[in-house]
Amino acid sequence: MTATTTPGRPSAAAPPPRPRPLLTRRRRRALLPWALLAPGLAVLGGLLLYPLGRVLWLSVQDYGLDNILSGETDFNGLENYAELLSDGYLWRVALPNTALFAVVAVGATVVFGTLVALLLASLRPLARTAVISCVMIAWAMPAVTGTYVWVWIFDVDRGIVRQGLEAAGVLGPDGLNWFADRLLFYGIVTLNIVHHGFPFVAVTVLAGLLTVPRELYEAALIDGAGAWQRFRHVTLPVLRPVFAVVTILSTIWDFKVFAQVFLMPGGDGANREVLNLGVWSYLQGIVQRDYGSGAAVAVLLTLLLLAITLVYLRSLFRDEELR
Repeated sequence: MTATTTPGRPSAAAPPPRPRPLLTRRRRRALLPWALLAPGLAVLGGLLLYPLGRVLWLSVQDYGLDNILSGETDFNGLENYAELLSDGYLWRVALPNTALFAVVAVGATVVFGTLVALLLASLRPLARTAVISCVMIAWAMPAVTGTYVWVWIFDVDRGIVRQGLEAAGVLGPDGLNWFADRLLFYGIVTLNIVHHGFPFVAVTVLAGLLTVPRELYEAALIDGAGAWQRFRHVTLPVLRPVFAVVTILSTIWDFKVFAQVFLMPGGDGANREVLNLGVWSYLQGIVQRDYGSGAAVAVLLTLLLLAITLVYLRSLFRDEELR
């Protein structure tokens, strides 16, 4: 049927279509959190991405003190990375010191922190508060202060460890330089790291333990499960995400340890057998003023940390999908 018009009356014009809104209400709701976070993300991006980009740019240049004075740059592509990967010192000393130390330190920190958390969970509230307050002192202690305390404990001449071993007849009057041996050096660094890092693990795991339903433990007791079986079949599966988080964070912290190595006797470059990637990067870039090589070491350490973090996250998400 076609529209007809009455003679003598003007035809009514059809109303113009309403313009569609650019953003629907649902889309606006989805974009609102990002809009609120945008200023903070922009600031964080500037603070984090610019230094990272600067290090990447330095790592592909032959950049030294003369370049700072002249303001000119010498682009050399991947030459710094080729020299780094072909350097036997990387594979023989720096990388093993970094990776093996991190594996031992992370494992010891997580295990000891978990044991402390289990102890705290068994205490009454008043005693738990007192113990947590004492434990947090170790976490609040600055890394520099804690390192010098451990240096004093293992001092070659007047350390309390030497005095105790001499009194027990284990050491002779000549004593022992703990910091000259590569293995003993990192044993002391590991003690320092575990002492400084276990409070974070203990408090985090304790928070998770307090959320585990008591009914699960009661059911396990009725089934005759012992302490280890209850931890393995009840606590560990429930707190798997918590353990993943503390392990990832501890790994990142321990891989980029600097002060705890640099401030030890010989860790400032006097004994090159005890350097890790972080200290080696500093010595190459700042002390020797070879900023390109130092930046290449820093980029290698960053890539190593990213790879390890991605592996942890992938395994965590895979476990969550299987559950």
